[in-house]
Amino acid sequence: MKAGTKILILLLAVVFSSAVMPKQASAQQNDISYQVFYDQLSPYGQWMDNPAYGYVWVPDAGTNFVPYSTDGHWIMTEYGWTWVSDYDWGWAPFHYGRWDYDDYVGWFWVPDTEWGPSWVVWRRAEGYYGWAPMQPGISINVYFGNNYNMQNEHWMFVRDRDFQRTNLNRYYADRNVSQRIIVNSTVINTTYVDNSRHTTYVSGPGRDDVQRNTGKTVNRIAIQEYNKPGGKLNKGKLEVYRPEVVKNTVNGRKPVPSRIIDKQDVTKPSGRNTNAQPKQTVPTNNTRQQQDQQGKQKMQQQQQKQKQKIDQPQNQNQQKQQQDQQRQQQNQQRQQQNQQKQQQDQQKQQQDQQRQQQNQQKQQQDQPKQQQNQQKQQQDQQRQQQNQQKQQQDQQRQQQNQQKQQQDQQRQQQNQQDQQRQQQNQQKQQQDKPKQQQQQRPKAKEQPAQQKNTKAAPKDKKQPNDKSNNPPK
Repeated sequence: MKAGTKILILLLAVVFSSAVMPKQASAQQNDISYQVFYDQLSPYGQWMDNPAYGYVWVPDAGTNFVPYSTDGHWIMTEYGWTWVSDYDWGWAPFHYGRWDYDDYVGWFWVPDTEWGPSWVVWRRAEGYYGWAPMQPGISINVYFGNNYNMQNEHWMFVRDRDFQRTNLNRYYADRNVSQRIIVNSTVINTTYVDNSRHTTYVSGPGRDDVQRNTGKTVNRIAIQEYNKPGGKLNKGKLEVYRPEVVKNTVNGRKPVPSRIIDKQDVTKPSGRNTNAQPKQTVPTNNTRQQQDQQGKQKMQQQQQKQKQKIDQPQNQNQQKQQQDQQRQQQNQQRQQQNQQKQQQDQQKQQQDQQRQQQNQQKQQQDQPKQQQNQQKQQQDQQRQQQNQQKQQQDQQRQQQNQQKQQQDQQRQQQNQQDQQRQQQNQQKQQQDKPKQQQQQRPKAKEQPAQQKNTKAAPKDKKQPNDKSNNPPK
């Protein structure tokens, strides 16, 4: 009874929490971590620890597998040409991350967080379209540059008239022909900027160009969100599962694949099974065959159950042993990883020390240069000051010269005025000469009379105006 009541309480708590906080649950479902990639792709391939990229995935897709080439086709969406894969696992490796090639392993996939219609680069040649997977860690601008050369073996070319076919694997050009096409091809550098995800995609050939070469209309297919891993074309729309991806989990733990193998233990492409091949469903109307197949399946299931009952103890022991071995391997791998991390940290420290020493050497080398620059600056400042002083002296001289010029002008004006006055005086003198001559003439005639009067004056002894006769006061 107690156990039953506890179960009821837990169920009520779960129901209550789901009813109270539906928004939080839906918000958490929008974001996924690398753990979803590890779990979803493990049944279809092998996870390997790569020293350059970390955990990478090697698909069990057979010897002839090539990404963006085997079992799929192109459709036009609002983001450009989008790859539609026939694999059940195609929603992840063809829209997140990049592909790379190893001579021993073959093609392997490196996860990443950005979703895209396809991570390929495009080329155009006369009568052909071509594309190749982008390598990890290389930006789009580098691919668009003239100095970057990708391996010719990774390019797939198809005639432009066959570009929209759903069975493209039947129309690819031979490798020898492809190498000739690449020489005469040019890069298609058209892009689409997705502002909602802050990402730029390579959109591929132009829509009008494809319509002109194929003679068929190219319709843009709308993309619709899909709520679980996978995707499909449904009623003229492409259902896509493209959540936001983060590297670590919500709790901050680092995701790890359930099983990791070394490069030496990876099965070669020739020996891999085809579990990851697309599911081919052939419709049939023969119900009897279906019933017979169902009956056989039931008989097989019953036989398997009986075998399991008999072999359960042995299987359990084997499973325990296998689990113990896996744990030991995981512990060894962790120890190796820790050692590698320590070595990497030591290398980083050594590199940092070397950088510091180099910086110190540079600073020491730069000190005499800085001193020379300071001396030059001081000399330049002194020259500027001297030039300023010279300019000031020149200005003072100019002012003195101006003052002298003004004084000279004033003197000239005064001299001119003096000359004018002299001229005026001369003119007056000239004008006054005839008057003086006139005045001098009659005076000369009257002089004898005056002399007579002066001589006659002493004869008079007494004169009324004589001051000597006046008594003193």
